[in-house]
Amino acid sequence: MHKIYWKESVIYEVYLRSFKDSDGDGIGDLKGLISKADYFSELGIDTVWLSPIYVSPNVDNGYDIKDYLQIQPEYGTMEQWEQLLEELHKRNIRLIMDLVLNHTSDEHPWFIDARSSRDSRYRDFYIWRPAAEDGGPPNNWTSYLGKPAWTYNKATGDYYLHLYNAKQPDLNWDHPELRAAMHEVITFWLDKGIDGFRMDAVNSLSKDQRFPDTEETKLQASGEPYTKNGPRIHEFLREMNDKVFSKYEIFTAGETSQVTDDDVLLYTKPERRELSMVLSAEASKLADAEEDQWQSKDWTLHDLRKVMLKWQRDVGGPGGWFGLYLSNHDQPRMVATFGDQGEYRVQSAKMLAIMLHTLKGTPFILQGEELGMTNHPGLTRIEDFNEQQAHAYYDVMVLERGEPEELIMERIRKKSRDHARTPMQWDDSPHAGFTSGRPWLPVHPDYREVNLQVQQDDPDSVFHCYKKLIRLRKEHPVMVYGEFDVLLEEHEQIFAYRRYDDDEEWLILLNFSGEEARWELPEEAAARLEGASFLFGNDTDVSKPRCHRTGTLKPYEGLIYQRLSHGSA
Repeated sequence: MHKIYWKESVIYEVYLRSFKDSDGDGIGDLKGLISKADYFSELGIDTVWLSPIYVSPNVDNGYDIKDYLQIQPEYGTMEQWEQLLEELHKRNIRLIMDLVLNHTSDEHPWFIDARSSRDSRYRDFYIWRPAAEDGGPPNNWTSYLGKPAWTYNKATGDYYLHLYNAKQPDLNWDHPELRAAMHEVITFWLDKGIDGFRMDAVNSLSKDQRFPDTEETKLQASGEPYTKNGPRIHEFLREMNDKVFSKYEIFTAGETSQVTDDDVLLYTKPERRELSMVLSAEASKLADAEEDQWQSKDWTLHDLRKVMLKWQRDVGGPGGWFGLYLSNHDQPRMVATFGDQGEYRVQSAKMLAIMLHTLKGTPFILQGEELGMTNHPGLTRIEDFNEQQAHAYYDVMVLERGEPEELIMERIRKKSRDHARTPMQWDDSPHAGFTSGRPWLPVHPDYREVNLQVQQDDPDSVFHCYKKLIRLRKEHPVMVYGEFDVLLEEHEQIFAYRRYDDDEEWLILLNFSGEEARWELPEEAAARLEGASFLFGNDTDVSKPRCHRTGTLKPYEGLIYQRLSHGSA
C-alpha cells in the first residue's frame, strides 16, 4: 500500500479571529494561537488550516486581501507567524494557509491603479466590460450577496465583475501577467516553509468570457453556470502545479461548488497534476433551498446518503480524493443542521464525528466541533450579526423588497455563518477564556457547561470521542484506504456501511434520528459480520460487545464493529 500523508491526516480549521486572544482587544491573534499549540498535539491533530491572516480591510473577515505578503496588524507580525510555523513543526504538525485567488480587496494596489485609467499597467488584472445598451450592467448575473455582480467605475466608464462584494473585484486569470503575479505570491509562502494551501473558491478562476445573460432564477450567484468549472480552469491549475506546487513537498485542498463526480476526478486524479483533494459543500447545503440559500428545505437521511454514496463510490472508488466536512466557517454548526442542539447534543455530535472519521476521505474539523459547539441563540437582531452576507440579504429582502422583517430575521438566525465563528470555548471563566476584553462576536451562553476544561476531565465527552477517533485513524489503515460498501440503503433512520481491506472489516451503524431505530443485516453481510467485536461507540453504556444480525440503536447512537481477517472481504 502506497501511503500518502494528506490522506491519513485530520485537518483542523483555525478561524484565527475567534480562536484565542492574547492582548485583550477581543480579536484572536497569532500569539494566542501559539499559546495553544500543545492543544493540537493533545487532540491528535497533525495539520492546521489557518484562515486568512493577510492585510485586509475586513469587509469579508480577511477574504478581501489588500496585501498578500504582509500580516494583518490586529493578528500580529510576520515574526510571530514564523514562530507559529516553528512551534507547529516542532510538534510534527503541518500548517496550510488559506489561498484566496479569485478576487482581491478593492484597496489592493493593483485594483486602485487598474480603476484609475484604461491605460493602467494592472488594467487586465481584473475583468472589465462596457455597459449594456440601456447603460446598465453588462449582464443579469447576481453576486453571492444577491446584488448585481457588476459595479460601474466612473473613472473609466465601464463595469468590473465581482462575484462577491463590490469591494472584492474578481481577478482575470485569463491574463498571463496576473497568473505570473499570483505564482509569485504562492512561491513567497511556500519558500517560508508552509505545507500547502486550502484554496478558496478555486473552481471560479476561469469564467466564460462571453459573459452571457443567465436563465437562472437564484437570488444568489445566478451566474454560476458561467463562473464554475470554466473553459480554462484545468489549464490554470496544471500551470500552477507545474510552475510552483510541484517544486515543493506540499498538498492542496481546493474549495469547489457546483461540481459533478467527473469534475472532481478531473481535479484530483494524481496523473492530472492539479489538486490533491477537493472540498465541496454539497452535503452541508442539503438544508438550503436552491433558489435562495437563506431559505430552508427539509432534508432526509436518503438525501444525505445519496451525496455520501456518490462521493464514496464515484469519486473515491476511481481514485479521486476529497475532504470530509459538514460545517466550516461558511456554514452553521453541523450539530444544528444534522444533529440535535438540545437533549441529544452530545450524542449527535459524537455520531456525526464517527461518520466523518470513518468514511473515505480526509476529515476536516472546524474549531469547536470537537466540543459539540452549537448555533448561538443570542444572535437575534440584524445588528447582532457581523458577516456581510447576512447584512446584504437583509438589505435586499427587507429594505429593497419590503419582505416582513421577522420572516427574514428568522432565516438569518438559522443560517448565518456567524454561528460557526463565535469564540472558542476554552473554560468557564468570563468570555470562555477566549479574551480578557470584549469579544468581537459574543460567546455562546452555554460556555460554562460546554468548554474544553470540563470535557478534558470527562472521559465520555465529545472531546474525548474526537481524540479516540483520531487515534483509531492513525492505528487502522482501513479507515483511510479501505474499500467502502453501503448497507441498509433504504433505511429511513440508519446510515450503515462497511470499510474493509485484507486485514480487517468494520461495520458502522449511525442513527440519524431522535427515536430508537431497529436494524437487520442482509444475509450476506450478517454471515461475515455476525460475532464481530465492538470497537467504538458514542453511548456510555456498552451493552453490545458482539454484532448480531439484528439490533436496536438508541437515538443518535453510533456503533463501530470490527472483524479481523486474513483474506479479502
